[in-house]
Amino acid sequence: MSNAANTTQNESFHDIIRGDTPVLVDFYADWCGPCKVLAPTLKQLAERTGDKLRIIKVDVDKSRWASGTYQIQSVPTMILFHKGKIIWRQSGVLPLQKLEAMVRQVTG
Repeated sequence: MSNAANTTQNESFHDIIRGDTPVLVDFYADWCGPCKVLAPTLKQLAERTGDKLRIIKVDVDKSRWASGTYQIQSVPTMILFHKGKIIWRQSGVLPLQKLEAMVRQVTG
């Protein structure tokens, strides 16, 4: 998982979400308990999906542009992008099985 954390990475963030590979973005904060609970689940998801899915993390406290651009009201919020379009969005912690099922619908 990579971290698109500061303004200088905004351009590469936009390039990443516009790519052919679906991208799950985890908008989180270091102080957020549920975000810490979600982290191992996302790691497992990355291991299971391999190169069919990219997962990146964006710290909303360090990347204020993200909160505004994607109207992040609570953390964790996950947004799945495919070719620049938002395919799915969910706030809160989800079990691995639900995340995996949602990703499978997009990646086939």
